[in-house]
Amino acid sequence: MGITKVPLLVKNPAKPKKVFFAKFLVDSGATHTVVPSTELKKLGIRPQGTEDFLLADGKIISRKVGTALFEYKGIERGAPVLFGEKGDDLLLGIFTLEALGLSLDPLKRKLYKATLRI
Repeated sequence: MGITKVPLLVKNPAKPKKVFFAKFLVDSGATHTVVPSTELKKLGIRPQGTEDFLLADGKIISRKVGTALFEYKGIERGAPVLFGEKGDDLLLGIFTLEALGLSLDPLKRKLYKATLRI
């Protein structure tokens, strides 16, 4: 599958004027969006706990998890965020895509507005 990177704003839900902007790799196989811990701390976002994650190679890692606001092309929603550590890439995961009401077209490598179901 091709690589798709999209611009994304990350904000603190309590202080939405503080913003981190970067291009994120869209990973429809990842659950959580990954943002560097250093950037989340600058925004004032604090971890709410630690969770274990199973990687594609079978390795299990632990990362801190919190909540952030994400904005893509004017659409803004809250979703869980993973506190990335040194060596972790910026990833846009499925929880954030669903919160924003977006889906990935892997052939055109673009995001589009999804038809949401209850």
